[in-house]
Amino acid sequence: MKATLLFLKKDQERRLLAGHCWVYSNEVDTERSPLKGLEPGAPVELFARGGRWLGHAYVNPNSLICARLVSRDRARPLSPALLLARLHQALALRERLYEHPFYRLVHGESDGLPGLVVDRYGELLVVQLTTAGMERARAEVLAALEQVTRPKHLLLRNDSPVRALEGLEQQVEWVLGDDPGEIHLRESGLEFLIDPVHGQKTGWFFDQADNRAALKRFGARARVLDVFCYLGAWGLTAAAVGAEQVSFIDSSGDALARVGASAERNGLAERVGALLQGDAFDALRQVRDTGERFNCVILDPPAFIKRRKDIRDGELAYQRLHRLGMELLAPDGLLVASSCSHHLSREAFHRGLQQAARAAGRELQLLHDGGQGPDHPIHPAITETAYLKTAFLRVL
Repeated sequence: MKATLLFLKKDQERRLLAGHCWVYSNEVDTERSPLKGLEPGAPVELFARGGRWLGHAYVNPNSLICARLVSRDRARPLSPALLLARLHQALALRERLYEHPFYRLVHGESDGLPGLVVDRYGELLVVQLTTAGMERARAEVLAALEQVTRPKHLLLRNDSPVRALEGLEQQVEWVLGDDPGEIHLRESGLEFLIDPVHGQKTGWFFDQADNRAALKRFGARARVLDVFCYLGAWGLTAAAVGAEQVSFIDSSGDALARVGASAERNGLAERVGALLQGDAFDALRQVRDTGERFNCVILDPPAFIKRRKDIRDGELAYQRLHRLGMELLAPDGLLVASSCSHHLSREAFHRGLQQAARAAGRELQLLHDGGQGPDHPIHPAITETAYLKTAFLRVL
């Protein structure tokens, strides 16, 4: 299919020339190249106002991000050949970094494939197509993944809320093989059972693996509290590296049951304290009011800021959470605080931690300032790809 020509307004190509790959609808010269009527996901060629060719992209006239650039080589539009090349490139990085095939294989824009996320669990691939362009190329994407990795099972987890922004339906579908049931995943010497169909995201959060491993250096404290614990990866890692007792808080009873099962499986059951189900803020206040204190508190919540307009409310929510965590710490305690909100800058994250410390009457020392693992590479021109902040803080 021949690509439509899409022209930008004057000077709107600067961000693309700097390496970014998004085009916003208000940057398009709609008199010269109307967006209305273009089919979501259709290929386009991007041009600056003066006629300079910028790249191959796909379009969605119904989205604020109306086009995403996929190639800066005029001879290489989005095609099976380009998909294969990008997937081989992504796989080569992960195979250099990881001994076993458990990692994020494709991380969207950072791997040159905007709208595509692939997590690998051995012989299972869990795929998310989050944009109209990748949905349109679904058959080619799946064929390329099969050719490059030869999986036995391939699951489409197209149930992400971001699909709604692209006008796409949500669904979960096996497209290769049948449901293998729970997946055995090993991280830092521990084994966890992962449910790729019903679990959060694709079943696991690979992006925190390196930060969890840092607990061996910073987090071998006597009493630990893991909040928003999900499957207990943080807390059980703390137990494995020396914590005497670890308590867990999560809103999901099923998640807490899996924490207990994983503790048994890894010989750590005697180190598990309370398993508290409920709203994290309420649970933290209840624990605080009992006078119980911990040597390490781990706070790894879901994103509090999903849209730019939510930044102020989200910053206040993080500050309340961090203050509660600090109030539960014994003197010279360790706070591990995370944010996966890409709208929250690292600077603002640190500032909020400091403000929470002052409100709690505490002093902070930042010991380790972590981000996502290298299987979630950062695109230097796209700040949104540097979304994860994980701070290890000594609280005095």
